[in-house]
Amino acid sequence: MRIIFMGTPDFAVPALRTLHAAGHDIACVYTQPPRPAGRGKQLRAAPVQLAAEALGLAVRSPKSLKGATEQAEFAALNADVAVVAAYGLILPRAVLDAPAHGCLNIHASLLPRWRGAAPIHRAVMAGDDETGVTIMQMEAGLDTGPMLHKITVPIDRKTTGALTEELATLGAAAMVDVLADYAAFLPEPQDDSAAIYAPKIDKAEAKIEWDEPAAVIERKVRALAPFPGAWFELGDERVKLLLAETVAIPREGGDLVPYAGGSRLRGSAQVGEVLDPEFTIACGEGAIRPLMLQRAGKPAMPRADFLRGRAVAAGAILA
Repeated sequence: MRIIFMGTPDFAVPALRTLHAAGHDIACVYTQPPRPAGRGKQLRAAPVQLAAEALGLAVRSPKSLKGATEQAEFAALNADVAVVAAYGLILPRAVLDAPAHGCLNIHASLLPRWRGAAPIHRAVMAGDDETGVTIMQMEAGLDTGPMLHKITVPIDRKTTGALTEELATLGAAAMVDVLADYAAFLPEPQDDSAAIYAPKIDKAEAKIEWDEPAAVIERKVRALAPFPGAWFELGDERVKLLLAETVAIPREGGDLVPYAGGSRLRGSAQVGEVLDPEFTIACGEGAIRPLMLQRAGKPAMPRADFLRGRAVAAGAILA
C-alpha cells in the first residue's frame, strides 16, 4: 500500500521500520517538530524523524494540521492509508478522511480499556493482569473507533519501559498483518460503557506516598519507570525509585526489629520508616524494599551500590 506514516516517539519507530521492510510505499512521514532538550536546550529531532531520515524517507513536521494548506498537502499524497502511532497531534476530519482507507492507529491498550494519552502507565498502575495493542480505525472521538485486531500480553512485573518496547514490536507486526489482508479484518465497534480513560501522567503523581499500601506503591514504581520515575525524599535529597519488591510485615505485634535507637515491634513502625539495614520501608500496609534507585545526576544503581554511597540507618523516616 501507499502509506502516510504519522508518529513521534520511540514507540512508533518499530512500526515505521517494519512497514518499510515489508515493502510498503511510505509516501511521507509526519512527526512532531524538533523540541528543546537536554541541559543546553538544543533542538532535538524526534526518534521517528531520525529513523525516517535514516531510511531516506520524506519528513514533514507541521505544528498543526488544522490549516487548509496542510490538509491539502496531506490529501495530495494520495495515500491508501495513514498509519498513526503516538503521533501527538489531533487529526481533523479532513485528514482522517483523506486516505482511501482512512487512518489506522496502533494503540497500546486493549480498547476500550485505557483510551487516551498514557495507556501503558495506567494499566500497570491499576494492577491490570494484562494489556496489549489494538489496531483501530480512527474517527473523530478519542480512541473510540472500531477495532480491527488485538494482541494480548501479560503484564507480570514489567515496567512501563519494558512494556513499551514489547508493545511497540507487537504493534508493528500487527499493523503489517492488517495491511497484508485488509479485507479480512472486520471492524468491531467498541463498547463505550466499558471505556476507561488514561490521562497523561502528572508530575505530582510521581511522589511516593508512604501511607499507601506496599502493593500500590510497587505498581506506581513500575508504572513510572523509567520516566518520570517515582521519587521520595531522603533528607534534603530527592531519590528516584525505579524498581522495588513488596515485603510482608505484621501490623499488630510481631517480632522485634533492630534499629538505631534499640529495638521495637514491627507493628508499631511509622509509614516511611526504614526498618532494617536492607532498606526495607514501612508502608500503610506491608513494606517495600528498593531494588533499583537513582540519585540526582547519577545513573540508576542496585540497592547495594546505592547504600554504599548513601548510607541509610534503620529508624530513618523518609518523606
